[in-house]
Amino acid sequence: MNIRRFSPAAALVGAAAMGLTTLTACSSDTGDGRTDGKLDVVASFYPMQFLAQRIGGNHVHVSTLTKPGVEPHDLEISPRQTAQLSEASLVVYLKGLQPSVDRAIGQAKPQHVADAASYTTLEDHGTEVEGEEGHGHGHEAHKAHEGDAATDPHIWLDPVRYAQAAEGVGKALQKADPDHAAAYKKNTAALVKQLGALDDDFKSGLKGRSTDTFITTHAAFGYLSERYGLRQEAISGLDPESEPSPARMRGLHTTAKKDKVNTVFFETLVSDKTAKTLAGDLHLKTDVLDPIEGIGDKSKGRDYFEVMRSNLTALRKALGAG
Repeated sequence: MNIRRFSPAAALVGAAAMGLTTLTACSSDTGDGRTDGKLDVVASFYPMQFLAQRIGGNHVHVSTLTKPGVEPHDLEISPRQTAQLSEASLVVYLKGLQPSVDRAIGQAKPQHVADAASYTTLEDHGTEVEGEEGHGHGHEAHKAHEGDAATDPHIWLDPVRYAQAAEGVGKALQKADPDHAAAYKKNTAALVKQLGALDDDFKSGLKGRSTDTFITTHAAFGYLSERYGLRQEAISGLDPESEPSPARMRGLHTTAKKDKVNTVFFETLVSDKTAKTLAGDLHLKTDVLDPIEGIGDKSKGRDYFEVMRSNLTALRKALGAG
């Protein structure tokens, strides 16, 4: 490692600058994109943080732009965080989910960038998504909601697409830190194997269900629905803060009765008011279906895998599986 030498005057100027622009506390930044000897990785929000931590292991220091318990869609990046992006050895993000992050990365121009969206295929989803198997009511319903359709970034809720993203992030880490490439490759393979087992659990766990339809707060579960032949009916669109129209609410009333829906799902990071109102009007149960956009005190699990399996339990119960 190179040893940098400074004159006393330069040291005073440097100290003053550090006092104004310190990005992290109680850590040692070596100036070569490493913190405490580890590769400095910045993740945009929890699912990206999880990939970086699981694949990077002991060789990385991972920080996140989105604090626990914060809804990530509307995150606004501060100048301090933009500077953090420029200093990072690798930035792991998902283009299209957080516009302010996309803009900040364009400004900061970090040395290495891993865009999880580029490692898999994205599709347009809206308030209604029909599963691959087809259920007889998709065409007209989809046509009715075409105006809600937009590119869906929620790839991590499909274990198969998330595994593809993991492989891409693993390769990005190998490129950013060739000295530990073998470890990153091994950790990637282990994570992909776990995601394959999770995929198998969903396939077997959702067999024998009495209905394919579920109602949830916002349209985060399109890829999951397609993967396992389900039909998502969302109160809001891809943006969890959007307000449903009266026509949309009437449509949900009709769908719930026609498809024998017994549960309305709400989330942990956005208001549950509309979901609980709908459930009350229809005399339905409520439960949590977590889009895992962040892990907080209300999350049903400590990490991605635990929350996904909690989601599977909730879906099995709501859909009458098993």
